[in-house]
This record gives sequence, C-alpha cells and structure tokens, in this order.
Amino acid sequence: MAIAEKTGAAPGIGALVNDGRYRAVFYQIVVFGLVFWLIYSLVLNTQQNLETRGMTASFDFLFGTAGFAIAWTPLDYKPNDTYFFVYWVGIVNTLIISVISIILATVLGFFVGILRLSRNWLISQIAAWYVEFLRNTPLLLQILFWYLGAFASLPRPKSSIHILGLDWLVLNNRGFYFPYPEPDNLFWLTPLALLIGLVAAFWYNRRSRIQQLTTGVYRSTLWQTLGLVIGLPVLVFIVSGMPLSWEVPALKGFNFRGGTFVLPSMCSVLVAMVVYHSAYAAEMVRAGIQSVSHGQTEAAYSLGLKPSWTLRLVIIPQAMRAIVPPMISLWMNIVKNSSLAIAIGFPDLVAVFMQTSLNQSGHAIEIVGMVMLFYMTVSLTISGCLNIYNSRIQLKER
Repeated sequence: MAIAEKTGAAPGIGALVNDGRYRAVFYQIVVFGLVFWLIYSLVLNTQQNLETRGMTASFDFLFGTAGFAIAWTPLDYKPNDTYFFVYWVGIVNTLIISVISIILATVLGFFVGILRLSRNWLISQIAAWYVEFLRNTPLLLQILFWYLGAFASLPRPKSSIHILGLDWLVLNNRGFYFPYPEPDNLFWLTPLALLIGLVAAFWYNRRSRIQQLTTGVYRSTLWQTLGLVIGLPVLVFIVSGMPLSWEVPALKGFNFRGGTFVLPSMCSVLVAMVVYHSAYAAEMVRAGIQSVSHGQTEAAYSLGLKPSWTLRLVIIPQAMRAIVPPMISLWMNIVKNSSLAIAIGFPDLVAVFMQTSLNQSGHAIEIVGMVMLFYMTVSLTISGCLNIYNSRIQLKER
C-alpha cells in the first residue's frame, strides 16, 4: 500500500467504489444522463405525434388575426389585432392584478400582524380569527363568494351606489366607474419632478443614515421626504398650469358613459386575493416580530424611545430578516394565483391566451410554453430582487 502511494499508482476498482468523491461524480453523471434521455424522449414523442396529425410547431400563428373581443384592458385592443397583441393584453391585465394585490396584501398583512400582538385581548382575537378563517378557506371559494355574493348582487346602473356621495365614483353590477385622466402637453413635467424627488429623497435619507451611524445623532427626515416626493411634483404641477383634465362618467341611457371602469370580476379577484394573502403575510409579520429578542424592546424603552418609535426603528428592521424570505414565496404565489381569475371571467393571460386563443388556433404547445415562460420570468424576477434585498439586511459576520 505504501509502495503504491509512493510510486503514484492508479487506485484500484475497490478504492474507486469506496471513495465518496468518485461515487458522487458517478451518480451525477447517471442522473444527468437520465434527465437528458427523458427530455429527448419527450421531444421526440411530441414531434412524432404532431407529424401524425399533420401539425407543425411554429409561432407563425402569433401574427394572425385574433378576431375576438376582450372585455377589459387598458391597452387599445381591437378584434382585428394579432394573437401576439392578445398575449401582451393578457400579460398587462395579469400584472395589474398581481401588482395591486401584492402592495395591498403586504400593507394589510403588516397591519393585521401587528394587531395580533396587541395587548388588547379583543383586538388580538379579532386579528387571530381573521387569519385563521381566511387561511383555511380555499382562494377559489373566496373569489366566487366575492363575485356571486357581493359584486354581482349590486344594483343596476340607474340605482348605482355613489361612493362617499360623489357623482363620479359609481359602483354597480356593471363595474366600478371613476374619472379618466387626460393629460395636456406640459404634464410630462410632473412625473419628471416626481422621479427627481424620489431620487433626491433616497439620497437625502441615505446621507442622514450615514451621519447617524457616524455621529450617533438621529435626525428625522419625514418632512423633507414628503416635501421632495409630494411637494415638488405638486409645485411643478401648479406652476405648469395644472395640465390635466378629467373625463367624468355620467349616466346616459341604460349605462354610464365617459371616464373609465373596472369589471366586477376584477374587483372580486382583487378583494379576494388581498384578504386571502394578507392572512399569510400577517403570520409572517407576527413570527418575524416575535423572533426579535424582547431585550431589544426593553433596551429601546430604557433609552426613552416611544413604543411607536421602538416598533418602527428597532423591532421591524430586525424582524425583516425573518419576514423577507417567506414573503418572497408569498409574492410569487400571488402572481401564480392570479390565474384563478379565469373562474369568474376576468380576461387575464390564462383566459385570453391559453383558453380563447388556444381554442381558436390549436397551437397548444406554443401557447402553454409562452404562458409558462411568463410566470417563470415574473417569479424569478421577484425572487431575485427580494434575495438581493434580503442579502443586504442579513447580519454580516466579521
């Protein structure tokens, strides 16, 4: 044995079998070969089935005329547009539902999660029942409940509900109607001022934070941030002559005309997704806050910090290290669960592209692949962005 080691002789078969490094490489090669064989068999079998039916896999159909109407979309879609434009309509509708649901569910979840930790027994119990009831009820049933039990039962246009008593905020069984903005020539200055204000506010808060870490002196930046983010765009809007008018909805005949609206199905999906996912977000917030040592709270109180400041400046920043990882999965689930909107007829990507377009064109493989690519891209984007944020807020060992 010693002679073999000194002379550099190759190890025998027994040594290769017993060495964990070689076994690991061998198993990886075998698994890779099996996966490659399965993919090759699937592609070959699909190609043979398409040839048997006289079909070919191509994306030429995307440039053909769709020929059907879509109930709601912010884009200027017409029935004589292409299937590719239908694909983008579905993406935009899905992203609108998903982004609004993510924002509202996160905000509501933070609020309910903090209420669960309230010292008031009644408030904490109400929040606990809210979480337990919504988490243990299927999302599809909640969507159907809000659609059939709430929004579909609203009065007709002539008996519409005027929200806050305003004539231009109308809710009925046709949808939710509200004014539509019509910007004039100089309106572009306002969003530019908003962008500049956001950048300036970010820079100012970052500079104040660095000064606090250097000197130990805390300086509030609330009013300066509000002035940059809100005050600057408002000032530019006024100085530029308020270049924005509104088209107000009005009852004409049997329905409202003018302005814009959203479908009852969209309202139902939004409400259901927000309240359902906020219950999960609330538990993440509660668990994250409880993961912070109670000694942090006592130390903050001993320094004279108010309870609200302690929660905002001490507890929540530390709790974010435990909140963000599960929140990544929650946001991805919101995007994927938006596909359930097809149950009540909302024209999302699955409804307009993977159902109507597929039934008309017959290109199932291409359409399903494009839909899967969209959901995968959005999920990976959310995961990547939040993982970057999560890596920055984690404790760094020296």
